[in-house]
Amino acid sequence: MVPKTNELTARLPANQPLPVRACFLGERLNLRGLPEPAVTLGPLTLPAGAAGMAVLFRYGAVVLFNLSEAEQKAFLKELRPRVESPLRRMETEDVQLHVTGKQPEGVTPEGIGITDLAQARLQIVAIALARSVALAYYENAMAGAFDLIEPLARHLEKPRGGGRRMRELLRHIGGTLLVQQRVIGRVEIQDKPDLLWEHPEVERLYLQLENEYELRERNTVLERKLALINQTAETVVNLMQNRSMLRVEWYIVILIVVSVLLSLYTMVPH
Repeated sequence: MVPKTNELTARLPANQPLPVRACFLGERLNLRGLPEPAVTLGPLTLPAGAAGMAVLFRYGAVVLFNLSEAEQKAFLKELRPRVESPLRRMETEDVQLHVTGKQPEGVTPEGIGITDLAQARLQIVAIALARSVALAYYENAMAGAFDLIEPLARHLEKPRGGGRRMRELLRHIGGTLLVQQRVIGRVEIQDKPDLLWEHPEVERLYLQLENEYELRERNTVLERKLALINQTAETVVNLMQNRSMLRVEWYIVILIVVSVLLSLYTMVPH
């Protein structure tokens, strides 16, 4: 049975800063079988540790509120069988959360300030941090793929050779093109959270967090890099196909010449 909103938030102390850690664990997180409410537009939120909670996302992220290091390790270990294609080293992002009362909400020098510990506000914070940590992982993955563009371009300058090396580079780049489907289809950076339909009062907080963590800007840069990598891969594939067709044409010409020479040889009297 899932605790009610007040039961979940009552676990968190409101009179002290709360440590929050966002983790990107792997390609996908299987939430089937967990005690999820029948009707909800927000992410799955569960109690965790002695006095904390966790917000889980299907695209492989989890955000932990007010968990000690030992509690974090225990919770993530329990969650590990549900992670598809787990990362060898997970991506993390840490921040302090504190209640501001009547003060404006948003990012402060101390961390993230929110009016109260309402579940909708905590979920909005979790959504922003989960998207940020997912972007951080894909940005690092793109950095490695982007470094392959220069040697691939150099191979394009050579009229001969480099075919095997070029195919090897293409295999590495091809794997990174899956990032586009994962970011756009799963993380949905550009879309507003569905939670805002039920809780429009927290939209301003989300917009402030989105702006502070530069979610849209980072996603735009990532999409441009993906487009360039995709264009480069298509160019190389077309070039390799053209070179293969050219070799086939030369083979045909050689066979025709050989055939003509054999015909002439049979016509000449010995």
